[in-house]
Amino acid sequence: MNQNAEPSVVNDAVRGDFIPRVWRLITPYWRSEERARAWLLLISVIALSLLSVGISVWINHWYKDFYNALENKDSAAFWHLIGYFGIIAAVGITGAVYRLYLTQMLTIRWRRWLTEKHFARWLAHKNYYQLEQGGYTDNPDQRISEDLNSFTDSTLSLGLGLIRNVVSLVSFSIILWGVSGSIEVFGITLPGYMFWCALLYAAVGSWLAHLIGRRLIGLSNKQQRYEADLRFSMVRVRENAESIALYNGEANEHERLSARFGKVWHNFWTQMKVTKRLTFFTSGYSQIAIIFPFIVAAPRYFAGKIELGELMQINSAFGNVQDNFSWFIDAYVTLATWRATCDRLLSFRQAMTDNEQRSPAIDVQTQGEALNVDGLSLALADGRSLLQKASLNVAPGDRLMLSGRSGSGKSTLLRAMGGLWPQGGGSIRLPQGRSLFLPQKPYLPIGTLRDALSYPQTGDTYPPERYEEVLRTCRLEHLIPKLDETNHWQRVLSGGEQQRLAFARALLYRPQWLYLDEATSAMDEEDETLLYQALIDQLPGLSIVSVGHRSSLARFHPRHVRIGSGQLQAV
Repeated sequence: MNQNAEPSVVNDAVRGDFIPRVWRLITPYWRSEERARAWLLLISVIALSLLSVGISVWINHWYKDFYNALENKDSAAFWHLIGYFGIIAAVGITGAVYRLYLTQMLTIRWRRWLTEKHFARWLAHKNYYQLEQGGYTDNPDQRISEDLNSFTDSTLSLGLGLIRNVVSLVSFSIILWGVSGSIEVFGITLPGYMFWCALLYAAVGSWLAHLIGRRLIGLSNKQQRYEADLRFSMVRVRENAESIALYNGEANEHERLSARFGKVWHNFWTQMKVTKRLTFFTSGYSQIAIIFPFIVAAPRYFAGKIELGELMQINSAFGNVQDNFSWFIDAYVTLATWRATCDRLLSFRQAMTDNEQRSPAIDVQTQGEALNVDGLSLALADGRSLLQKASLNVAPGDRLMLSGRSGSGKSTLLRAMGGLWPQGGGSIRLPQGRSLFLPQKPYLPIGTLRDALSYPQTGDTYPPERYEEVLRTCRLEHLIPKLDETNHWQRVLSGGEQQRLAFARALLYRPQWLYLDEATSAMDEEDETLLYQALIDQLPGLSIVSVGHRSSLARFHPRHVRIGSGQLQAV
């Protein structure tokens, strides 16, 4: 899998119409089966956000009366306003707590819905397999788990913040316009001059913030990918710990992990430098904003046109208007991260769309009672041909062995029968009966041994005595006491035990068609003979297609076909 780059067509598509694609990612939840509760929560959160704006306006008016009481040394008014502030604070605290609580509730519900939809789509159309094999996208696990979490949280945070800032901007702009008065500039009377000062201050600041921090979007995207690549590499070490230990490959793995972390380190260092410059600017911008309204309003105060309370009200209103105009500056880092997250999700979804719309090169359908291969060609991704215009017919009840040199295309032919191989041509008609594939390395899900044995069915599909019976048949009776034990069975069991467990799974499932790809490679010939004979004895009429090298398999397969020189040759 290509961990370092995504197809340019995906990136171009994402960059070309970013806003419409994000909109199509956001809107389905709000039209889904959960729309009633989603909208109720959203409206409640918006209402509580507007309440917080109202509290700010309330406090702004309180400032005027409070500082006037201080200037006039009016103790009665002072203590009255202190009590009044307690009421305002109680309402504000209650609203803030429930705004946070309901926002978190809405976030997790939205994330759950999106995660379930992405799970379903990723697992459909073999996306999880094709995207991995073709290198169409990196770290889909991170995109579903972390990126969706970040997307829902940031989208709501930014969206609600924007709504709150717009309402607050309108509210405090009205206040600031009313209390700031007018000023004459070059013979022109400028009404609400404090409002225009706030607008100009924020506009210049936002433009400069974008110039300084715009690199953060690309750097944030890279950082998420490099972090995911590092985690993926460490998981690979865990999954292959025994092989690495036997090879004494620690130095090699250390070099690989250090190289991965080197990318994390260098990109983060670049992020730090850009963030440092942006923080220098935003911190200076915020500090100057504290005194800027006093400087602009001071001439009117010293001229006796406004009182101290009005000056403080102007300062508070100016600060709110300037903060609201400066929302882009304050949210820039969050916006950069959100944009990077959206890019990753959109490219992931585009890769799945491309795979779903890709016409299969090999026509694989379930039809009839026999297995028919007609005019089948198989090729590798590099264009090398494995099979050319091959035909094959396997009747119900036949037992066919496929052999050939390593790399001749035996396993590839089985993958094509499973609908997994994208390169080639021709058609495959699979029989309609119940079928099961046994790969060389069986998949054993983490869970109870009963669940692993029943896969892909659930662990309660068969009666308890049936599980014990198949384990005894496959010489795994020592595992019977562990049927309800939860474990990582691919680490616990040896390769031979895993393959015998796969045969026990086949005996449970009782397929009519069984496809085996080197399914006994980790067994000795005695176990191989025992298990093949068990299949024949316990599953009468079973059709078998086996890929294998051993001559000992021939006795169980009346038909033998060898792949060589791009052709299927009967032996």
